[in-house]
Amino acid sequence: MVDLTFDDDVATRLPPPWRRRLGVELRRMVKAAARSEGRADLECAVRLTTDRVIHELNRDYRSKDKPTDVLAFAQREGEGGDLHPEILGDVVISVDTARRQAAERGTTLGREADRLLIHGLLHLLGYDHERSPAEARRMQRRERALARWL
Repeated sequence: MVDLTFDDDVATRLPPPWRRRLGVELRRMVKAAARSEGRADLECAVRLTTDRVIHELNRDYRSKDKPTDVLAFAQREGEGGDLHPEILGDVVISVDTARRQAAERGTTLGREADRLLIHGLLHLLGYDHERSPAEARRMQRRERALARWL
């Protein structure tokens, strides 16, 4: 199950067909991740927001006083994280940053959002590219594998 929300000031800037497509792709990715985990389904929430909001979240939860492209808040971490292993947590994406990165990469906002969704989803599953070079390679392999489901 996926709970996809768009902050009001983001929703008005994204066409409804794009929002629907993103929802379909997100659900497909979560299903693929569930299968790779040997589960029938997993749950997560995804919020698309602005640089201003993600900056606040990054500052408050990671002590980094700047906007970022994607944040992941894993439900499985910490005390009681194993009570409901099917609930992954929350992914927050800055549409502002995603749009800039898409332009820099020469791709579409949709493709960049897909990349960020996969990246955030893998963080919820416990992957962390900042731990070590080996873990970064492992996460990149999983990113490519999930991208094939799109």
